[in-house]
Amino acid sequence: MQQHTPNSNLAAPVVLITGGGRGIGAASAKRFAKAGYQVVVNYLSNHQAAQALKQEIEALGTSCMTVAADVSNEQQVSNMFAEIKQQFGALDVLVNNAGILETQSRMDDISVERFERILRTNVISCFLCAKAAVKQMSTRYGGNGGAIVNVSSGAAKSGSPNEYVDYAASKGAMDSLTRGLALEVANEGVRVNGVRPGLIYTEMHASGGEPLRVQRLQSKIPLQRGGEAEEVAEAIFWLASNQSSFVTGTFIDTTGGL
Repeated sequence: MQQHTPNSNLAAPVVLITGGGRGIGAASAKRFAKAGYQVVVNYLSNHQAAQALKQEIEALGTSCMTVAADVSNEQQVSNMFAEIKQQFGALDVLVNNAGILETQSRMDDISVERFERILRTNVISCFLCAKAAVKQMSTRYGGNGGAIVNVSSGAAKSGSPNEYVDYAASKGAMDSLTRGLALEVANEGVRVNGVRPGLIYTEMHASGGEPLRVQRLQSKIPLQRGGEAEEVAEAIFWLASNQSSFVTGTFIDTTGGL
């Protein structure tokens, strides 16, 4: 089996982070930049945040490209991967980080439209980007190998009752995709793993209607505090790097023990 070693390339390795403009995505983008990766930050609509991050990354001495694309849309994903290949060459790492949640609710109050929206944004995006990445990375298609890291959630195991059962279901689906794909491409030079963040201080909680949710629940965390986006980014980076070269089809729970 061909082993992927990013730093053996003459050009710096390339990482794409979906939903990379804020939170865990932005922290991950900076972590890869510090390691010398060329960084592609995908975002949906917040151009200002993406450009500010691009400036931060370029100040670290590496290249950064921002791409506005709805990663749940197959044509937009195809266009994005073509654009990346044209500018940087083949992708070395994909971080599927794009995801949304909606207002806290019991499942029997969730509409079909909302459930479909969550699944499309969180699961279809992961599927489309992983599929496109495999076709660039896999030795089956003439690639040099690579790594995919899917950002799931502790909710995949807890079910998130009375808050986000739809979100939890989408992350459970992402975990199944991670495991299945990892086994399909393990002998093609591509490793696929996931991280499951728990209660992390990010802007996402405001989307659910409770900006201070971490503070309310942190006493239930064995480590007695919420996590930082940078702590999750370290787990993502490790799974993407050659330090985890014998790891595939598995998950790191960044939940403080919850």
